[in-house]
Formats: sequence, C-alpha cells, structure tokens
Amino acid sequence: MATESIVVREVDDRDQRIQWNSNSPLHLDLSTRTGEWTIRHGFFRGGVSEGVEIVRLQNERLHVDVLPTRGMSIWRLECDGVRFGWRSPVVGPVNPIHVPVEEPSGLGWLSGFDELVVRCGLHSNGAPQHDANGRLEFPLHGHIANTPADSLAVEFDEASGRLELIAETVETRLFFKRFRMRSRIRLHADRTEVELLDDVTNELATPQTMQMLYHVNLGAPILEENARVVAALDELAPKDAHSAAQMDRWDTFDGPTTGETERVYFARPRADETGTTHAMLMSADQQRGFGVSFKTTTLPAFILWKNTAAESDGYVTGLEPATGFPNRRGFEEQQGRLVDIDAGETKSFRVKLHPLVEAESVESMRQKIETLAAEGEPASISQDPRNDWTDLDG
Repeated sequence: MATESIVVREVDDRDQRIQWNSNSPLHLDLSTRTGEWTIRHGFFRGGVSEGVEIVRLQNERLHVDVLPTRGMSIWRLECDGVRFGWRSPVVGPVNPIHVPVEEPSGLGWLSGFDELVVRCGLHSNGAPQHDANGRLEFPLHGHIANTPADSLAVEFDEASGRLELIAETVETRLFFKRFRMRSRIRLHADRTEVELLDDVTNELATPQTMQMLYHVNLGAPILEENARVVAALDELAPKDAHSAAQMDRWDTFDGPTTGETERVYFARPRADETGTTHAMLMSADQQRGFGVSFKTTTLPAFILWKNTAAESDGYVTGLEPATGFPNRRGFEEQQGRLVDIDAGETKSFRVKLHPLVEAESVESMRQKIETLAAEGEPASISQDPRNDWTDLDG
C-alpha cells in the first residue's frame, strides 16, 4: 500500500491557520452610500500563532488585517491585489505568550516581529536598558506590541462610509505605570488610506513620562534595488559610523545582500502649516509606493531603518514616526525627549498610511513631499552621528 500524507496545516501559509467565526458580532456585511464593507473576525490555530485574534476590514479595493492580541498591530494590508508588508524570518503572527520580552538580553521582542505596522512604547520604545548590575530595566521597544487589547468594537457611518475598529489596551504595572491606549483604525469605503488614531491616558494619580514609535515595515514588491525614500526633512544624521559610511545614498536601497547589516538614520521632519509631514518609499520604476503622514506636534522625530540583508534574513525598511529616537530610555530622558503626561492627561498620536498602486498616485505624493521639502532652508545633513541624537555609549 502506498504511503499517504494528510496535511493539516503548513508552516508558511498563515491564511490556512485562520478560523473565521461566522457567529461573531463582528461578522458583518455593511452597505453605505459610498460603498460596501465586509468585516470578518477570527483566531489563528496551531503553532506560535495559536489564539491570536484577527479582524479583517475589507472594501472594494482594500483589505486590512488587524491583530488585537498584538496591541492592535496591522499585520498586513492589501490594495488592488498588491500586498504591503515584509517577509520576516519570524513566521507570525506570534502569540505574545511566545515572545520573551523580558529575557535578560532585552531583545526578546524580536521573536514576535513580522507586522506591517507595530507600535513601540508606551513606557519605553528604544534599545534595551540595563542597570549597573546588568539587570534589565527596559526591554527593546517596550511592551505595548505584546499586550492584548481588552475591549473591541466597530463603529460605522452609513452616510460617509466611514468605518472604525476601536480598542482599548492597558499597559500597567503596580507601583510603576498605568497607560490606557484607545486605538481607532479608521477607513472609508471609497478610499484606500488607513488612519491610526491613538489616545494614551495616564491613569495614575501622579505625573508620568512615556514614549511612542510607529514601526512601519516594508519589503518587496516596493523595496528593491534602487527603490528610494522621499521625505521632507529639516535635519538628518546617521545613527552610527556604519550608517555614516553611506550618507551619500541614505535615501536609496540596494537589493538583498547577504551579510549586510542594518543602517539607521535619524531626522527631524519638516511640517506644513497644519503640522503634518509626509514620507514615502517608492519602487525603482516609481509605479508603486507606500506613504506615511503624521503630525509632528506629537511625533517630532522620524527614523529610517534600512535592513537590506538577504531575503531569508529579513529584507525590509522601516519608516518610523516617533516621539524621539530609539535609544536607551535614560539617554532620551537626559536629552529631554520623553513625553510628560500628567495624572489623568491624554496624549494623542495621528498617523495615516497611503498604499500607492499606480504611477499617478506615487507622483502626486512625491510632488507633495518635494514641495514641502523645498520650503525654507535646505535640510541640514550631518555626515557623522550627533552626540545629542545617538546614544554612543548604548
């Protein structure tokens, strides 16, 4: 008798792992004056993804996969058949119970990193920090990305076609912190933009400090040899000597390169009269791109992460609006870049994502950015790391 094999699931095809729940209150088909919405709710089954909650929001051109279990991260986004995200060596989404955020190295966060958009914060958002005895004080990129949302709801407006997925996630520790993040992921039935509207409240009776960074991660098909970043900047500097070695081409990319290690650039973006700035990654032929718009009033820093390693090692770039730079928390505190948040106070953060799937939209975004960049004095570009921006002892 011939040997037979029955495949229950496969490692790489995560869509097979999703068990959609047709009885969920979030299983909805909605009609609005501007278009149709399909909403689906389910959980992943098997492996490290077991138990991860997923909500899919879909209109005629766009679908967005949101992960309430992972701090309302956006796992991936697809527009007109083009998928935006990256191929991480971490095949996720990973349930936070399998992410050792507090391991002694402080690097355990990397065991769960594969999303298109992941928040870093809220108490800290940068490099690991250890005390004088080597004990971990603050892990890489903080806790919010591995904190499941407590509440979850959908709101929609029939007249405008607006849809919002709303959640509250609480990052807390007795005697230390209690931050409540109310997240709204807003879409419209006749548009492809995705808005992230996050309001963070300090629920302790004493003032606190916080940090926030939006890690927006892109690989193929946008990222490729001679892809380019376009951004309106006032100031720019390399994070370290390795990054400084390519300051003459900080905004362009190599193809996947075995053995290449990350290069990082820190910037102060230039905003328009509304306090908004923009950055975009565009493909080499300028036929596709992905833009990020954000308010510099609360996100005054921008980080470009270039990781042009081999595809199997995580070929990716990050466009990262932030409250400061992702150094050790103590260094950022010394430089005055932590966000003060009084007892009961709420801080608001606004980011908009623009999937661009045709040359006309890429060109429109490019012109908007370059017009803003041309206003005022040329950007101040440092050829070496700045000791007030880079934690040289970190």
